[in-house]
Amino acid sequence: MRSVRFRGLLPIGFALLAAAPSAAPRARAFTFTYTATVPAALPAGSDSLELWLPVPHPDASQDIRDLKITASVPYKLAAAPYGNQVLHLKVPAAQAANLRVAMQFEATRREHLNPFLAPATTGKAPKARATEPTDPDMARWLAPDRLVPLDAKIKTWAQEVVTKAGAKTDLQKARAVYEHVVSTVTYDKSGQGWGRGDIYYACDARRGNCTDFHAVFIGYCRALGIPARFSIGFPLPAERGTGEIKGYHCWAEFYTRQTGWVPVDASEAAKDPSRRAYFFGAHDENRIEFTRGRDVQLTPRQQSQPLNYFIYPYAEVDGKPFEGIAREFRYQDVSK
Repeated sequence: MRSVRFRGLLPIGFALLAAAPSAAPRARAFTFTYTATVPAALPAGSDSLELWLPVPHPDASQDIRDLKITASVPYKLAAAPYGNQVLHLKVPAAQAANLRVAMQFEATRREHLNPFLAPATTGKAPKARATEPTDPDMARWLAPDRLVPLDAKIKTWAQEVVTKAGAKTDLQKARAVYEHVVSTVTYDKSGQGWGRGDIYYACDARRGNCTDFHAVFIGYCRALGIPARFSIGFPLPAERGTGEIKGYHCWAEFYTRQTGWVPVDASEAAKDPSRRAYFFGAHDENRIEFTRGRDVQLTPRQQSQPLNYFIYPYAEVDGKPFEGIAREFRYQDVSK
């Protein structure tokens, strides 16, 4: 088995202009294991298999340490668009049967609080916002996604929301969109159509999961000229311990000159109305981010179309998408 370790460090450039709030953000330390397994048999006549896994990145809200990757074949780690990181391997079909790739790392995830909006959750006087490195993808966060078009109908619906709320500034407009989404969309994964982040589905059905909630929030913000970006990772149960995580979670941020980037989690607010105010301006520490953005191009570039989002293993057999990769995700909290 081949394995490698390297240590990750927090990027430079996230200094506060004013003293930090007296109550430090909550933090959570844990180990995380991400496992992908190729089935015993590929389609008859297959020549080769390519496999990509998302690799978590460090940022202002999370540290990633002691990344260990175990695989029986060579692989490469590479940078991808939007600051993402990717593990990639390509093997002959004869070597692919039962191939298992395990990725383990230690993480510290900190509560993400926007300092300008901190009074909403801490009751303290507002602080100057954090300075942040300029996002090189800012233009991308104003552009449409395949399933989140910025056509005339979406722009009209977004404008109706802010007009009804009497919102004037970008911060007021984003808050109006957030309140509209939380008030009118139900967290409901029954039936079909949910989970794709299709803004027209979500606006019509008025239900779905986190992807659908944030398709509406991000789409409306962008339609109003407010940059908004999508992130995806995994949720951790609030109770400390160990266990398996069954599926992903996603969230959003929007940008104004007044506040910088503001974290938002509309679907969690809908599931827990008591935290509705909190999730406009905060992400809790019970999560881990893997990738950012939608319509994702991998490195090396996949032969199929861009991925709607990238959190689960993605494979191609002879250049065509292959859905048979098994996956498992586990966490274990670390006592500090």
